[in-house]
Amino acid sequence: MLSDHPTTTAIRPQRQGAHASATAVAHPNIALIKYWGKRDERLVLPWTSSLSMTLDVFPTTTRVRLDPAAEHDTAELNGAPATGEALRRITAFLQLVRETAGRPERAVVDTRNTVPTGAGLASSASGFAALAVAAAAAYGLDLDAAALSRLARRGSGSASRSVFGGFAVWHAGPESGPAEEADLASYAEPVPTADIDPALVVAVVNAGPKDVSSREAMRRTVDTSPLYRPWAASSKDDLTDMRAALLRGDLQAVGEIAERNALGMHATMLAARPAVRYLSAASVTVLDSVLQLRRDGVLAYATMDAGPNVKVLCRRADAERVAAAVRDAAPQGTVLVAGPGPGARLLGEDA
Repeated sequence: MLSDHPTTTAIRPQRQGAHASATAVAHPNIALIKYWGKRDERLVLPWTSSLSMTLDVFPTTTRVRLDPAAEHDTAELNGAPATGEALRRITAFLQLVRETAGRPERAVVDTRNTVPTGAGLASSASGFAALAVAAAAAYGLDLDAAALSRLARRGSGSASRSVFGGFAVWHAGPESGPAEEADLASYAEPVPTADIDPALVVAVVNAGPKDVSSREAMRRTVDTSPLYRPWAASSKDDLTDMRAALLRGDLQAVGEIAERNALGMHATMLAARPAVRYLSAASVTVLDSVLQLRRDGVLAYATMDAGPNVKVLCRRADAERVAAAVRDAAPQGTVLVAGPGPGARLLGEDA
């Protein structure tokens, strides 16, 4: 039986009243076929397409309120004023929304983020997906799901996938031709799957910020790693294989493909000059525990994003056993079990 997960609440036109506001919620996603490296940083266009599972944990809730009297955008992240790079990215994104909507009002943004920020747990995915939905509604944009995904992509590439629930694929778009055509062709959409009932055991071995940001690591890897181009080429085959495995409901194949794709991505970083190493001793211990689970007959496969934390794909029925093994391997960390989650959605609007 095929199933499609929920996408996103439709963005309805809103009158241009003063102090219009909207609130949205979005969840992080974990890429099983990785996005690593941009060919266009302004438009946030990737070198490769990617595929992810949106999670049912760590939601981000964002409220955008228009303030016609304000001279600048302001933002709060978990109750503290946003500053520096975080505020710059939010303001740049809001300016894009204003230009698209043809409206001048500045905005007040309040974001409550339950994802550990900057630790390779897709905090920017849930954050910018929620901001895209809330800002589009507050500024009166009437966007379909693909357009909303393209908008979220401009804030953070992985946010394009968090617009959708369950499994989603983000299309890289054509590598040649006008930038406008590539922009229109690069968006995420749901992926049909058989009823595989997966779980993702998340091992947070270090929730602190990374020494090297994902953006810097991507640039360095693309520019200097001799392994990057071969990995990008193989990733296209991985995506084809992954979509076929999901369609036929083969969770073991899904896990095998996800693990090889993720470890290949980390290999490209280790080969960068200078190397980018996100794997820690605790990461390797957890990876070893996943190998032992497989030796014991448990379907378990690891994936890792740009950080030391490990996610283990398994059957939902095996999730507690996998979680126990991972806890034993990383007793100082935090382990939780996630399943497929919903797409980004509006919680409310005011005008």
